Amino acid sequence: MSGPLVLGRVLSLEPEPQKNGKTINWCSVDVGEANGTGEPQGIVCGAHNFAVGDLVVCVLPGGVLPGGFEISARKTYGHVSAGMICSTQELGLGEDHSGILVLPPGAGEPGDDAFGLLALRDEVVELEINPDRAYALSLRGVAREAALGLDLEYDDPADRAVPPADGDGWPVRVEDPDGCPVFVARTVSGFDATAPTPDWMARRLLLAGMRPISLAVDVTNYVMLELGRPLHGYDAERLSGTVGVRRAREGERLTTLDGTVRTLDPADLVVVDDSGPIGLGGVMGGEATEMSASTTRVLVESAHWDPVSMFRTGRRHKLTSEAGRRNERGVDPTICEVAAQRAVELLVEHGGGSIDDGVSVVGTAPRPAPIPLPVDLPAAVSGLPVPADTTVAHLRAVGCEVEVDPRGDALTAVPPPWRPDLSDPYDLVEEVVRVVGYDEVPSVLPDAPSGRGLTREQSLRRRVGRALAGAGYVETVSFPFVGEADLDRLGLAADDERRTTLRLANPLSAEAPGMTTTLLPGLLTAAARNVGRGTTDVALFEGSSVTLLGPDAPAAPILPVDAAPGAEQWAELQRAVPAQPLHLAVALTGAREPAGWWGPARPATWADAVEAVRVVADALGVDVEVRAASYAPWHPGRCAEVLVGEEVVGHAGELHPRVCAAYDLPARSAAAEVDLDLLMAHALDVVRAPRISTYPVAKEDVALVVADDLPAAELAATLREGAGELCESVRLFDLYTGAQIGEGRKSLAFALRFRAPDRTLTDAETAGARDAAVALAVERHAAEHRA
Repeated sequence: MSGPLVLGRVLSLEPEPQKNGKTINWCSVDVGEANGTGEPQGIVCGAHNFAVGDLVVCVLPGGVLPGGFEISARKTYGHVSAGMICSTQELGLGEDHSGILVLPPGAGEPGDDAFGLLALRDEVVELEINPDRAYALSLRGVAREAALGLDLEYDDPADRAVPPADGDGWPVRVEDPDGCPVFVARTVSGFDATAPTPDWMARRLLLAGMRPISLAVDVTNYVMLELGRPLHGYDAERLSGTVGVRRAREGERLTTLDGTVRTLDPADLVVVDDSGPIGLGGVMGGEATEMSASTTRVLVESAHWDPVSMFRTGRRHKLTSEAGRRNERGVDPTICEVAAQRAVELLVEHGGGSIDDGVSVVGTAPRPAPIPLPVDLPAAVSGLPVPADTTVAHLRAVGCEVEVDPRGDALTAVPPPWRPDLSDPYDLVEEVVRVVGYDEVPSVLPDAPSGRGLTREQSLRRRVGRALAGAGYVETVSFPFVGEADLDRLGLAADDERRTTLRLANPLSAEAPGMTTTLLPGLLTAAARNVGRGTTDVALFEGSSVTLLGPDAPAAPILPVDAAPGAEQWAELQRAVPAQPLHLAVALTGAREPAGWWGPARPATWADAVEAVRVVADALGVDVEVRAASYAPWHPGRCAEVLVGEEVVGHAGELHPRVCAAYDLPARSAAAEVDLDLLMAHALDVVRAPRISTYPVAKEDVALVVADDLPAAELAATLREGAGELCESVRLFDLYTGAQIGEGRKSLAFALRFRAPDRTLTDAETAGARDAAVALAVERHAAEHRA
């Protein structure tokens, strides 16, 4: 918000009905010398809640209102409107947009700057508050930290006199002192609930991110922001008898202030009166005792609640509030009386009435336990020269009561009541070092051990990553979590072992509560995300662990925390840890080779997924075999299983059409997944380069007719075996089916290459090796040689 924002006095107001049924006001407004001429300003305004002589707020041409709304002189409704007369909402002071903000008489003169009058130049500083620092969610706590950081005197706003408890106030009964150690009740009678919230208070609440509601509610919120003590106000005329605190009873229900009917849990702490529950203690009040415009008597509750109970209640009911946010983190239990006194004083000051004499205080604030601390511990932990007197001074600066042992080598510190996060000596060390300054802690790098280098697994994983990157794949990292919907999209059968997942007690998402047993859900989701954003040619890979929970996996034992586990306990814990092998997966869609002057693009197929596995195997020096298989989520007719010897290490091929549709992937997308741990177990530590013969190659092509269900890879292996050691390579280059071959048959053409390491092969040697290869194929597969 910027530009000329000034006070103006309405000199004239002429209503003008319009054709659209709306009536606008053509106003003449005195803005003093703010417009540079001293002449009245002509402004069109559609509101009707002001009159001639009223003092209003005007933004002149060149000004900018909240939201980037620039003001200029413009023609509208037949007039040139040179500015705007502003409402509360337009100024960012509140939610009311129904009428113009009319200032009280004597607030200023025409032309006066409105920024200062309305406190619109207040600076807002946003702070990131750690979850264990609830005291800093208040002006009191922030001011304390600012004074500490700037080495200034600190004046505690909670250090004020309060009337003593006399037992003559509203009757209060606490049945669960562990859940509610302190409960303070104060009442205000003769209160005017229609009295407006002061502008300064409403402005501060808005700047703090809270919406002004009514004076009674705003006062409790303001005191919470000021002192850090959550409060709650009740319409005392709606209360029935004694106000109490207890655990909820089975079947009890409560309608909270958000209008939700909640079934209470026996573990919930509730505020009750003779009619039953009237609020969730420390979280949210009930609708039945809500303050309204007819409230004339207010009961202010200032109570301290057990943080753990508050946290569980909030999560149980999926309910969050500013009060609950503070209570569940632990706030100062010693200022309940002060906060209540501050609230009733503000209610009377701005809403009239009087403070009732009675003061009800039930319970005593719990006192923090003393913590012993060796005076040299901060220095030993931080590596800084922290003398004993510095440790004592800094602990006292953060609010601790410190007593030094007569020998001078130890001290005892009692944490301040607003710091429940301080519970052991190392918490105190952290406070001392924080005040000294973390930037003063020296950075000392340990000496790196020499001669170790990468582990075998690290070296092999790098080898695999380089090989796939060189083949055009991009590495991705996915969350290792999966849900039933993900496994359904893969088309896994109900009894598929990959559906047996390790469920997390506190998952990041309820939709993915289990540890994944396959890398494909995350990888296919990443591929679909790229396709959806226009990157249609995708080749991704991921290497990560999966979690395989065996059918007879024992439950993990709950070990004690007061001692290290014994040998048997440790063994039992290890038995409960599921297998977590390292897997590798790839996903391809779109073009594998782009189009260009050399010709059209080549789409990625099942063969590219198989080839990706071969690339990895070659990088590791492992010989793999491929044969046809049927395994979800692959197309049953275009799926291959990958073997090392007789051990299946993974699958590759074209994804099932239903899987492609479920993941929003193009049809005929391909993928592969292998057990990388098994491949690396067979890997060569050093992959030796092949021996290259300097003698010329001999070329022979053969075409064989075989049954159409015989895998080409199996036939190629047979040819290689039959050709013997002179055979350098066998490559399939043609597949033919048709009437000439016969139904249920296919013709496969292979290019055979022969070479000897020490001589040039003769025609007879080449022909003999070729014939031996064909003979073995005829014998083993009933192949028919096509000349």
